[in-house]
Amino acid sequence: MCLAVPMTITAIDGFACTCEARGIEREVSLFMLQDEQLAPGDHVLVHVGYAIQKVSDDEARETWSLFDQILAADTQGATSDV
Repeated sequence: MCLAVPMTITAIDGFACTCEARGIEREVSLFMLQDEQLAPGDHVLVHVGYAIQKVSDDEARETWSLFDQILAADTQGATSDV
């Protein structure tokens, strides 16, 4: 199973960019999206250092909401097991 995290592009330099999500910055390759029109402020799904898909603001927000729900359920399960 693979996991891609939505991140916001903050700077672009050729096929490399800096992305941010929840205060964490990463250098990300845009090589796989070289045919996309990308700009700072756009959201991309990042998997192992590569942007693999451009997503809308709503898709990025919904994905983070789902991650939060999973984390909350996992945290509740961990405390109820004690």
